[in-house]
Amino acid sequence: MRATVMFGAGDVRIETVPDARLLQPTDALVAVASAGICGSDLWPYQTMEDSETGRRMGHEFIGVVEAVGADVRTVKVDDVVVAPFLYSDGTCVFCQEGLQTSCLHGGRYGSDGVDGGQGEAVRVPQADGTLVVLPAGADDALMPSLLTLSDVMATGHHAALAARVGPGKTAAVVGDGAVGLCGVIAARRLGAEQIIILGRHADRIALAKEFGATDVVSERGDEAIQRVHELTGGFGVHAVLECVGLEQSTRTALSIARPGGAVGRVGLPQEESIPEAVRTFFDNVTIAGGPAPARAYIEELLPDVLDGTIEPGRVFDRVVRLDEVPDGYRAMNEREAIKVLIEV
Repeated sequence: MRATVMFGAGDVRIETVPDARLLQPTDALVAVASAGICGSDLWPYQTMEDSETGRRMGHEFIGVVEAVGADVRTVKVDDVVVAPFLYSDGTCVFCQEGLQTSCLHGGRYGSDGVDGGQGEAVRVPQADGTLVVLPAGADDALMPSLLTLSDVMATGHHAALAARVGPGKTAAVVGDGAVGLCGVIAARRLGAEQIIILGRHADRIALAKEFGATDVVSERGDEAIQRVHELTGGFGVHAVLECVGLEQSTRTALSIARPGGAVGRVGLPQEESIPEAVRTFFDNVTIAGGPAPARAYIEELLPDVLDGTIEPGRVFDRVVRLDEVPDGYRAMNEREAIKVLIEV
C-alpha cells in the first residue's frame, strides 16, 4: 500500500510500504477515506534529521473498517469510524478518568510498528477503546468537520475547558492556526461573552470572526499584551487558550490572564520552563492543559457537528490527493493553507 513517509526536514514522500494487517485480536483494519495534515506535523518537517528508513506520518483519519480482530466488539466491518490521534484501550484507570492520552496500553500512530494515518490503510490497536462509529457515509459532506474531532476540534475544546471558559466570561485565543480557530468555536460554544483572537493572517482572522471572535489583536509581544488589557478594562481576560507553544506566545498568554484567571495550554511547548512564573503565582492564575484526550470528547461534540451547530471542518482550506501530500506539507509550512485535507 502507499503511505506518507518523512525522511528529513522538508523531505516528505509517498512510498510503498507493507500492507496494513491485523496483528492482535484487539486490532481493527481501517481503509482510510480522509486524513489531515496537523500543525504538529510541521515540527519534524522543519527540524527532522535525515533518516534512511523514514518516519510514517499522520494521526488524523476517518475510514471504513475492513476487518476486526477476534476480541473486537464495538466496531464491525463496513462501519465508518473516526480515530482519535492516539489509540487507547478505554479500560485502564486513566481512560476511565477521561485521560486517554495517558492510557497504560495506548500509543501513537506512525511508531512502534503502527501505521500512520496519512496512507491507504491503518492497523488500529485497541480498536474497542479507540474508534468511534459515525452515523454517516464515507462521502458525507460533514466529513471535514467530523475529521476535526480526531484532533483539532477536540484540542480547541480541551484548551477551552482547561482555561475554564464559561458563560459571560472573557476569553483570548493565542494563535490563528487550525487549533486556535477551533478554540474560538469552543469558547463560543461554552458561552464566552468576549472572544479575542491573537493572530495576523487575514484569511484566518476572517474565519475566526465568523466562528465568533469579537475582537482581533494583530500585535505581538508587549504591544499585544497592552492591547488585550485595553480591550478588557485593564484587567486581562478570564480564560486564555494558548494554541502555539512558542516562548513568546506562552509569555503573551500568561501575561494577559487576569488575577484568578486560567490558561489552557495545548500548543506543544518548545521551551522547558514556563515564563511569568512569579507574577502568575501571586495573581493566582491557573495553568493547565496538555495533549487533548480527544476520545473523551468525541461523543460530546459529535451532535453539534451533525446538526451544523458548529462547522470546524471549515479550517480545511485545501484538499489534496495522496500523491499531492508533499505539496500539502509545503503549503501549510509556508502559510499558504490553514489546514490540508487528504482524500485517500
